[in-house]
Amino acid sequence: MDNFARGRATRAHPTPNPPQSAPYRGSVYRFLLTPRWWGINVFVLLAIPFCIFMGSWQLSRFEARVQAHHSADEQVETAKKEAARPLADLLPVDQATSGKRAAVSGRYGKQLLVPDRQLGDKNGFYVLTLLRTDSGQALPVVRGWLPGKADAAKAPAAPTGEVTVTGALQASEAPGDNGVGAQSGLPSGQTAAISAATLVNLVPYKVYDAWITLDKADSGMTAVPATVPDNSGLDLKAFQNLGYTGEWFVFAGFVVFMWFRLLRREVEFARDAALGIVPEEEPVGVRA
Repeated sequence: MDNFARGRATRAHPTPNPPQSAPYRGSVYRFLLTPRWWGINVFVLLAIPFCIFMGSWQLSRFEARVQAHHSADEQVETAKKEAARPLADLLPVDQATSGKRAAVSGRYGKQLLVPDRQLGDKNGFYVLTLLRTDSGQALPVVRGWLPGKADAAKAPAAPTGEVTVTGALQASEAPGDNGVGAQSGLPSGQTAAISAATLVNLVPYKVYDAWITLDKADSGMTAVPATVPDNSGLDLKAFQNLGYTGEWFVFAGFVVFMWFRLLRREVEFARDAALGIVPEEEPVGVRA
């Protein structure tokens, strides 16, 4: 009887081992609770929103410049239909007053030429005459444009006596604005830029920090159209904003990519360690 019982005991089926998938899976991802991965996860959770915020901000800057460009073009066209206002009401020149029509009275004084100015696809020069006002200051007035090389003999003389002129108000130029060059050593009677800082050295009286281009050019010359205000066009700064937008969004995507890459490496190493392929005492993340 005892032998029979022992035989049955020896023939009994062994109890199957419990499935190891749940403990195994938990051990693989246990590294996510380590201080190192807490730091990585916090960094990722902060970096992604920051990159998206900065990219969105740069995009809004680009869109604002595009809108300003359209508004400036509309402002120039609208100003042509508005009544001319006294010069004093429009100074100092800013983005709100640039392009507005101004009416000024005075007597023409010294005349200068502004070489290397394009109109359409042709190169030529401006005829610039200083209008001396009752205030004692002179206002630079672009009376028109002529094709070819700057030549004083081609420029018609300014009207004599008291005159009242109307034209689009413009801000003083600086090198780089609307094709303005930083020329030096020009012949007498010529200036590279229409600005008070330059003209004050060429005339014996004060000059307004502004200028106007006549609605109708004098003596058969071509009228010079008004330009949009500075920093209101699709210039290099606008496209820099667009480039920065792309960079910040790429950074956000790169952070996500690197997080998944690190996670995959850690999972593979932890799985190998659980299977005994690598020593468990080896620090996680040491292997390449």
